[in-house]
Amino acid sequence: MPREKGEKMIARNKKALHDYSIGERLEAGIVLTGTEVKSLRDGRASLVDAFATIDDNEVWLRNANIPEYTLGTWRNHSAMRKRKLLLHRQEIKRLERALGDSGGRTLVPLSIYFKDGKAKVEIAVGTGKREWDKRQTIRERDMNREAERDLADRNRRHRH
Repeated sequence: MPREKGEKMIARNKKALHDYSIGERLEAGIVLTGTEVKSLRDGRASLVDAFATIDDNEVWLRNANIPEYTLGTWRNHSAMRKRKLLLHRQEIKRLERALGDSGGRTLVPLSIYFKDGKAKVEIAVGTGKREWDKRQTIRERDMNREAERDLADRNRRHRH
């Protein structure tokens, strides 16, 4: 069977980019059972309420929903179980330091994808945004969109 090449996106956590200011990002492997891999290959996963924790120098992904495999048998996995993330010891220490500096920081999973046939999770250190931060982000995005529209319109007019 030929090995897969490249990346295939399975799930993105769009809410995380809205609710958190994203800091350092890391790619981690993930320990999965056979039916979880099959379910991911079908493109079924959700990171909406997911987060990661560090317990006893191990990183765990919690509340990530990988639905049961539809063709699975009694050996099917539980959809919301905690899953171990695979990181180097130095990376875990660096994450612990980043989380321990001050409160309000958490490990947020941003996406699940396959990279060269292996399941990966992109996690990041996120700082919770307050309500006014969210409004400010939306305001900046709208202003940038408006500026791009004006620029495109001006370029279109000058071409003719």
